[in-house]
Amino acid sequence: MKVAVIGGGPAGLYFALLLKQARPATDITVFERNRPGDTFGWGVVFSDQTMGNFRAADPPSFEAMTSSFAHWDDIDVHVGGRVIRSSGHGFAGIARAKLLHILQSRCAELGVTLRFQTDVADDAALPAHGVAGADVIVAADGVNSAVRARHAACCEPDLDVRTAPYIWLGTTFPFEAFTFYFVENEHGVFQAHCYRFDASMSTFIVESDEASWRRAGFDRLDLAGTVAACEQLFAPWLGGHRLISNARSDAPPWSRFVRVRNASWFDGNVVLIGDAAHTAHFSIGSGTKLAMEDAIALAREVAGGRALPEAFAAYEAERRTEALRLQNAARNSMEWFEHVKRYIAMEPEQFAYSLLTRSQRVSHENLRVRDATYLGGVERWFAAGTAPPVEAASPAPPPLFTPFTLRGMTVVNRVVVAPMDMYRAEDGLPGEFHFVHLGARAIGGAGLVMTEMACVAADARITPACAGMYAPDHVTAWQRIVDFAHRESLAKVCLQLGHAGPKGSTKVPWLGDDVPLDEGGWPLVGPSAVRYAPQLPVPRPMTRKDMDRVRDQFVSAARRGIDAGFDMLELHCAHGYLLSSFITPLSNRRTDEYGGSLENRVRFPVEVFAAMRAVWPADRPMSVRISATDWVDGGVTGDDAVAVARAFVTAGADIVHVSTGQTSMQARPVYGRMYQTPFSDQIRNEAGVPTIAVGNITEAEQVNAIIAAGRADLCALARPHLTDPYWTLRAAAALGYQPQHWPVPYRTGRRQLERLIERAKAT
Repeated sequence: MKVAVIGGGPAGLYFALLLKQARPATDITVFERNRPGDTFGWGVVFSDQTMGNFRAADPPSFEAMTSSFAHWDDIDVHVGGRVIRSSGHGFAGIARAKLLHILQSRCAELGVTLRFQTDVADDAALPAHGVAGADVIVAADGVNSAVRARHAACCEPDLDVRTAPYIWLGTTFPFEAFTFYFVENEHGVFQAHCYRFDASMSTFIVESDEASWRRAGFDRLDLAGTVAACEQLFAPWLGGHRLISNARSDAPPWSRFVRVRNASWFDGNVVLIGDAAHTAHFSIGSGTKLAMEDAIALAREVAGGRALPEAFAAYEAERRTEALRLQNAARNSMEWFEHVKRYIAMEPEQFAYSLLTRSQRVSHENLRVRDATYLGGVERWFAAGTAPPVEAASPAPPPLFTPFTLRGMTVVNRVVVAPMDMYRAEDGLPGEFHFVHLGARAIGGAGLVMTEMACVAADARITPACAGMYAPDHVTAWQRIVDFAHRESLAKVCLQLGHAGPKGSTKVPWLGDDVPLDEGGWPLVGPSAVRYAPQLPVPRPMTRKDMDRVRDQFVSAARRGIDAGFDMLELHCAHGYLLSSFITPLSNRRTDEYGGSLENRVRFPVEVFAAMRAVWPADRPMSVRISATDWVDGGVTGDDAVAVARAFVTAGADIVHVSTGQTSMQARPVYGRMYQTPFSDQIRNEAGVPTIAVGNITEAEQVNAIIAAGRADLCALARPHLTDPYWTLRAAAALGYQPQHWPVPYRTGRRQLERLIERAKAT
């Protein structure tokens, strides 16, 4: 077998030596455009877990690498004049040049041919370089892969060039920990990612958002000027040590990260590996890890003797999931650093915690395992700052079990039973199902229980089985539920009001999504004559008279909510229902003062909210639920959502319930754990308003991390509460939180649950 590897970075070299080790007769040539030892960047970071993979793959190179490592367990965060340290992180650094030397030496030892200073433009040029008829061509030529470009029709690369500039420097400063510096000055916010990779040298990556970078004049400096300016910026910590660049003098000083994905990783006998196939942002240090683990999998599959298409497909299937998982974590981390300005005003304790948990790879309880002393300090700090404050204690309550106050309402914990349509009402009347459903979740320990969307008129319903708040008997039925929750639990109860608009007059969803009623339907209204789904009727554009009528229906429903004794009121302006359809340009095509600009599109929903706020008691809070993005090009964006939130806050909103999507059939959501939380984070920390996060939040430690990091103030869980009404009680038992309120008849069950949990921990 003849193999050509284009690109002599860690991915290409490691693949070559592993394949040669497995099949010594294979003719392998590695082409590298640089001289031996030339490399961009300074150090490479690996976790302790990653090193186990390398030990098994090739012990000699593993031993050579580990003998050159600089190890550290601590992360230091310098911000706001403070240094906050967290331990137990287990990383190792090695000079990139040293890593390449180890892999080059191992390749030479095994008989791999290394061709340096040979720039292979793409795989079609291989014959000109003496390699014709290669059975396997490995594209290891990096983020700007020429081979990938030549095979773009098959690979379908997706390249996302980020806006935050960064420069990769070195320094002789001997860092004792993985260190982050954050500098806020008159130009903006700048950060440095720093770590030692051998006895005398450290990596020093400087990064900022583009606006800060331009205001500081970095866009007008050459390489020497840039290095000097960075030295001055971080001089208080460098102690006289210099910053050093190993980039070409004619190269642009600053780079922008490119996130690479491909629909396919191979085309015929050509296969992508490492940065040619995928990239992961440097802030989680996983690019080289991914590349070398790619090499392990690809070498194993090629050496296995299967037909190449099968081998390549197996390699891609194995590695794609891991690559996507790490890319998702890297995206979270990357976006955190791109938007540091959101967080720089936080107290240092919360800022550092937010940084440590930014990628979702390090959870709240994982931090406890790493450094219980650090996390205990964070929990005590957080508890002391709640409203009302929790007295200093050791241990402090987990963040999810701290109280939170809005106006005159205090919830005893941060767990919310999310609004979930049950489709069990008759003529809008909530019945026994609603009583049991909501009552069970109230005694299940959640701090706040939200009703499903109660429609403000019969023709405002989604389906004939939707609950309402438009008749006197509705008030009586809802009051029975509220009274039970207040009598038997500590839960507060929130009434959510809404109008289906263009998504109304359909069958219940288990008979099909958005299926119109066969009979007994009602006319639909919306901001414009834009149907939500092809099978639904076109809504009639609302006149000013229609708008007045609907506004008054919401006000009347709010008054009924007062009579029913609800603690809180929420206006549903999400998911493509009537008020949401005004906000998104995908369905609002009006040319009057209620269409066009975002300010105009949000005008009517804000008008409705303000009218409700005028009648709702001043000591009771109000929230609004919005779709923070449409997940459609040309639709509402996260930046738009910040402006929408500010408009509602001006009208009296106390908290914003941040959901996304369901406004268009063309939506393409990016699902994952806590996938909507970043929008809550953005709104909370840019608009300066409390938020409720929702969306695939399933675990107690996820709630703890979201709340402690300041990504939201409350967390709404939907499906977890469908399968376990007592989710909060179970979480309290699992976390050992004794003060959690349990209904008296349930307390023997509590003791048994706690014993079972302790027994499970012991085993």
